[in-house]
Amino acid sequence: MAESAGEKRKKCRVLVAPLDWGLGHATRCVPIIKELLSQGCEVWLAGEGSQESLLKSEFPNVPFLALPGYRIRYAGSRHGFFWKIVIQLPRILYAIRSERIWLKKMVKDHRFDAVVSDSRFGLRNSKTLCIFITHQLAIKSPLGRWSEKILQRWNYSFINRFSECWVPDFAGEINLAGELSHPSTKPNLPVKYIGPISRLDDAGTRETREHILLIISGPEPQRTFLENKFVDEISHYPATATVIRGLPSALSIIPSTGMIKFYNHLAAEELNEEMQRAAYVIGRCGYSTVMDVIKLQKKSVLIPTPGQTEQEYLAKHLLEKKIAFTVEQNKFSLNKALGEANKFNYLFFPHSDQNDLHSAIMSLNKTIEKKRG
Repeated sequence: MAESAGEKRKKCRVLVAPLDWGLGHATRCVPIIKELLSQGCEVWLAGEGSQESLLKSEFPNVPFLALPGYRIRYAGSRHGFFWKIVIQLPRILYAIRSERIWLKKMVKDHRFDAVVSDSRFGLRNSKTLCIFITHQLAIKSPLGRWSEKILQRWNYSFINRFSECWVPDFAGEINLAGELSHPSTKPNLPVKYIGPISRLDDAGTRETREHILLIISGPEPQRTFLENKFVDEISHYPATATVIRGLPSALSIIPSTGMIKFYNHLAAEELNEEMQRAAYVIGRCGYSTVMDVIKLQKKSVLIPTPGQTEQEYLAKHLLEKKIAFTVEQNKFSLNKALGEANKFNYLFFPHSDQNDLHSAIMSLNKTIEKKRG
């Protein structure tokens, strides 16, 4: 689908590529992709594995390019999580360098007007507009503030090489991610708060009393640890439940029963219905899940991935703001968590209608048109 240098295009051609650390980066790209398409852009996607499966199921007619992920391995214990990432820094830096080389060739072959990178540091190129998506301007560390300052400088050294940074959160003091998205010092490039974004919408599905939705997600081996905990406890739950395993490319299944339904993965429309049916949504404290439950104004029980400092901070922040009830994985008991959640005074967060995202993409289109002359 490459074209000659002299061929004139009317549509803006935009490449979107999410990081491969869990499915959250891919799911939160869905509303961005939809908005790009609605504003007349020609969208291309890139990735591999589960991210590829999810995005192809949502956008089967959108061109897809093979792009290797960072393929990070995670520790099985909370205390080993941080150091497992640290020892893989050479692998991460190699992946960043490799995707820069990959993008240089793709820009030459396909003449992209813009690139939207969800947390992939290497997807920048001087010949095109490059947007970096993140809610983590600040990075939390188990080693304390001194190490967080070093990590922030390292983070900004990559982000500052992009054209713009889009943050999926509200711009003001009332926001979802706290210090993560609103640090005292910002990067030295235009930062746009595009509001919480979700691929879900209020479809009018009625809530079913005592029905719960359990969503399993996140990196291995912690994804499997959480699944085993859910499966052990859900068999004793007296009402109906739906369990989504977060495995869009898996072939093996867990048999459903009359009361408990198991799915490897659900597309946005089906997930939307299941989430609206649920009295409580139970899952990881991943930021994409948080944005989904906020969008649908659902009561939730969120479990941070052990050792993942971003989720542990977010869990504490959401609990303090009474946006979600949160509990540590090693303390999680389904019946106890639901009992505590039933007494919890949820303060529903004002949802975003995604006008900020609309404005950001409209501005991007205008910049591209101006650049073309």
